[in-house]
Amino acid sequence: MLNALEVVTIVVVGVMVGVEFSVAFVMNRILDALPEDSSQLGHAHGGRMLGALMPVWYIGSLVLVGVWAVAGWHHDGTGLVVTAGALLILSVVMSLLLLVPINNRNKTWTPENRPEDWKQQLDRWGRLHYVRVAVIMTAFACLAASLT
Repeated sequence: MLNALEVVTIVVVGVMVGVEFSVAFVMNRILDALPEDSSQLGHAHGGRMLGALMPVWYIGSLVLVGVWAVAGWHHDGTGLVVTAGALLILSVVMSLLLLVPINNRNKTWTPENRPEDWKQQLDRWGRLHYVRVAVIMTAFACLAASLT
């Protein structure tokens, strides 16, 4: 049973990392290359779409890691699982305090109502997102390493 939990957790966290990596290094670059109005509308739509999905994914991943840590408490590698859980908690806290407020503003913007500093706000979100991606990639690496 523990093996199945480990596999499911690694797949769920790994796919989440892949999505966030893709947002940082693929989607944002594509959107930024579009003309201004299209770029801003694309960022707003992405913010609405992923803003609805990612909280469930982050919390679900954290729950899976927590269950794994408890279920495998006396197994080798549990320290890495706990470290991964702490990193996922950090990513949720970062999201709530730093990224979500920017995203909540961004997802309501249109070319008619966006603030003059909209690009600077999205750039700040992007820089913070790079840090979050590094945090969740490290959590994923801890999970994978805990299996050895």
